[in-house]
Amino acid sequence: MAIGLEHYLVLSALLFSIGLYGAFAKRNAIAILMSIELMLNGVNIAMVAFSRYIVPLMLTGQVFAIFVMVVAAAETAVGLAIVITIYRERETIDATRINLLKW
Repeated sequence: MAIGLEHYLVLSALLFSIGLYGAFAKRNAIAILMSIELMLNGVNIAMVAFSRYIVPLMLTGQVFAIFVMVVAAAETAVGLAIVITIYRERETIDATRINLLKW
């Protein structure tokens, strides 16, 4: 049995679904950031799989995946800096207790 496009898309959908569940269900800000990273990795797998199986001579999926990785690294750095700042200010990283937009 050969591994085809469907297998990669199922894996991608599974990773994205786990990340989406984690982003909505978790209350810890670090866990939410990790769930967003899972979602981005699921999208990366889908883009590379489509690029490989639909147009194998073009590397558009791989190039977009590298861009997504760069954006994810920047998002992680900024997100962790925000989480550390909020923890120093409020002494919690519980997403339900962070209400910075209220007076």
